[in-house]
Formats: sequence, C-alpha cells, structure tokens
Amino acid sequence: MNNSNYTKPTDSELEILQILWQYNTATVREVHEVLAKTKAAGYTTTLKLMQLMHEKKLVTRNEEKRTHIYTAALPQLIAQKHLLQKMIDTVYAGNSTQLVMQVLGNHTTSAAELQQIATLLQSLNK
Repeated sequence: MNNSNYTKPTDSELEILQILWQYNTATVREVHEVLAKTKAAGYTTTLKLMQLMHEKKLVTRNEEKRTHIYTAALPQLIAQKHLLQKMIDTVYAGNSTQLVMQVLGNHTTSAAELQQIATLLQSLNK
C-alpha cells in the first residue's frame, strides 16, 4: 500500500487496526471481543466497520471459509508515521522540536530510553 495513497483511518478504525496489528489476523467476533473489554460496541457495529474498512482497503479479508478472516492492509509503521506527521503539522505548527521537548518534559523517561534517544541523535548527526 502506497504511503501517500491510502485512506486515512478514523479513530474507531485505528482501534480495529491496532487489534489486527497485534494478532496479525482475526475474525469480526475476535475483534469485537477485544473491543468489548474497553468500550460498549455492538457486534453488528464492529462488523459494519470492518466491512467499510475492507471497502476502503484498510484491511484484507480471506473469504475461503464461512467465517471471514481479516488482516490489516495498512502497515502499522506507515500509519504511525502519517499520524505523527499530522500531529506535528497541526498541533506543533510543523516544529518537531517542540513535540520532542513536550514529550520529554511531560513523561518520565527511563535511563534506557534516554540512551536509545542519545544513540539515535548520534546516528542522525553523522
């Protein structure tokens, strides 16, 4: 799927995609059971949403058996990059430095995380 040519998922679609990214494949029933743990949503709502996602090409559907098996068609990394860039552009007026400062200032960062950040910064400077 082309990074610039995909349909942007809604918040509800992102919830479903997160489940599919975690489990790789799932039926509507399996997705619904995971969603039901955190929010009130009817089975038919989940079904309809996943059908719409299939039409939008956000998911693929294996129809060989009676129970359809869904897989995310949108790679997680592409979705993350797009959503992060959208947030930088809209919330931080394109200034990624402000985002990093906000995250580091409002989040307890472990020594291991700081080391990973330092390693990344060193590799970017080369």
